[in-house]
Amino acid sequence: MMERLAAVPALAQRRPALAAILLGLVAACAYPPLHLWPLGLAALAGFVWLIHSAEGWRQALWRGWWFGWAHLTLANNWIATAFTHQAKMPEFLGWLAVPLLCIYLAWYPALAALAAHGLARKRPLWAFGLVLAGAWIVTEWLRGWVFTGYPWPPVGLMLLGTWDTPGMARLLPFTGTYALSGLALLIAAMLLAALASRRWLISAGGALALTALMVAPSLHVEVTQPADPVEYTLVQPHIPQSEINDGSKFEEQFARLTRLTAPGQNQSRIVLWPESAVPDYLEEGYPDRYYFQMTAGGDPVLARKRIGKVIGPQSTLLTGVVNLNIGVRPDGIPAAVSARNSVMAIDGAGAIVGGYDKAHLVPYGEYLPMRPILEPLGLSRLVAGSIDYLPGPGPRTLDLGEHGKAGVMICYEIVFSGAVAEDANRPDYIFNPSNDGWFGAWGPPQHLAQARMRAIEEGLPVLRSTTTGISAVIDANGVVRGTIGMGKADKLEGFVPAAAPPTLFARWGHGLTLAWAALLIALGLALPRVLALARARG
Repeated sequence: MMERLAAVPALAQRRPALAAILLGLVAACAYPPLHLWPLGLAALAGFVWLIHSAEGWRQALWRGWWFGWAHLTLANNWIATAFTHQAKMPEFLGWLAVPLLCIYLAWYPALAALAAHGLARKRPLWAFGLVLAGAWIVTEWLRGWVFTGYPWPPVGLMLLGTWDTPGMARLLPFTGTYALSGLALLIAAMLLAALASRRWLISAGGALALTALMVAPSLHVEVTQPADPVEYTLVQPHIPQSEINDGSKFEEQFARLTRLTAPGQNQSRIVLWPESAVPDYLEEGYPDRYYFQMTAGGDPVLARKRIGKVIGPQSTLLTGVVNLNIGVRPDGIPAAVSARNSVMAIDGAGAIVGGYDKAHLVPYGEYLPMRPILEPLGLSRLVAGSIDYLPGPGPRTLDLGEHGKAGVMICYEIVFSGAVAEDANRPDYIFNPSNDGWFGAWGPPQHLAQARMRAIEEGLPVLRSTTTGISAVIDANGVVRGTIGMGKADKLEGFVPAAAPPTLFARWGHGLTLAWAALLIALGLALPRVLALARARG
């Protein structure tokens, strides 16, 4: 048996690209819905060894690239499912789009591998792991914002526990997401170093301690519940993606929302409907032709008043809507020139009392980059319509009076660490409406998991209302207080969980992220010399 295990490194050295691909695929299985985190950490340990054993910088770079390409391709396989819900492009393009996207995304792990190899290739394995962890933090942070950013998924996601425990993600208030990813690499490297040096007791003790931290119940942060907590009704109407743009289904969808929302006449509550919940245009001032297919007689005022009757006179609704930007076409006719993916706040009288426009738009989903070049080639965005969405200004807090101060993050905006709450006007909770009907079996559980990470990181409860699941209420410790599974029409009711005091990450943001990166790299470079000097003097 030991001879077979000893043959694994030799095989990996003969076929390093294949080894990197296999390790990347195994590491992706650590994320939801599989959540095989022990295998994920083992794969990360193999990745650390593979980069440390590289003989030159080109080998390190390409081993990192192959690992990242395989890892991110499997983890993002849900993107391909989106192509099955539109008619303008063939479905097979989805299965090409994911690996093609990851050709770019894989350069971030590759750069981390290159940096670690260049700085620490001659240092002990544990010290190399420190440097690689610090470099990984930097490159994952870069992946979160370069070219508008795409941080899905961070490696630290594998350290998030099950719904009733945050696991190692309980460290997020002190690290942030990207530094937690570095910690995952560091844990894997340290366990590998202990095994390589045949320190069996340390290896077993470390594995047991890690397991205990992953499964231990949440130690709730003491928070002060407001004297008048906000009551909520969170609705998941189960609107399949095939019905989203079907005008013949709009009235049926509204009836479903009405049934799940009522009764509410004597309640003072915040009502939460998902992205894509309301097909009607609720803003006034558009050309009349845009209101013809509305479910409320072509009048946005009547449509809002009808909604007001559903939620009740003392309630406020937050719902996903599409708003238009009206301009003038070259022929002089007023028309929509762009759109906004928005959340609208509507009171019981049907008045608009606030709103938010999505800032992090999905490339090729909500807008088509390089439209003059790509549109003639037959490419289109996945969301229905021919005009692009425009981004909003970023995190904003909506003051809803007795219904609290709501931060809003629409759909995948919630995955952007450090960019989910207005710094100068901290909300009481974050509302995350989403349409997850695009995303197959892997996307929704990963989406929910990343919403949990934002809750822990910021110390803020997150309330997710989705069209088809998974909807959830998450407290400030990342514990799921209530959930509605995929493919169900249901509602959650209760009181919004209390917010915790601002966390260290909420106050420092990615300054904390980069400080952790600098510390790990400095320790990896300095500690071997310090220990060598100590041994020489001792």
